[in-house]
Amino acid sequence: MSHTDNIFKSMKDVRFEDTVSVQCGVTMNDSVEARVIAEVMSEKPGVTVTYMPAMIRIDGEGRMEFKMDEISERLGREMTPPTFEISTSTHYGRMVMVDDNTVVLFGDMNDMMEYI
Repeated sequence: MSHTDNIFKSMKDVRFEDTVSVQCGVTMNDSVEARVIAEVMSEKPGVTVTYMPAMIRIDGEGRMEFKMDEISERLGREMTPPTFEISTSTHYGRMVMVDDNTVVLFGDMNDMMEYI
């Protein structure tokens, strides 16, 4: 499997804008679980997966839905929202456990307001 997407840019290519980002994402230590989560998410539109020597980044625009049943099926064992949160070293955006099967990351806080 070859992934060539990368969210990182050289400093010469970075443009600073006075705007609000609607991006969201997670960073995970490289592990069996992280690789499966990345593989599942890489098939979703608008998601970029970046592999680094010891970490994996998953970034998206607007919102990303992590479905535990999809991840569990590919992993070969159960993935629950609490186990998913342990697999993620850090995240940016607003993370909401919508139900026992779904963790959603929102890039726009207004979109997440209906869940609080």
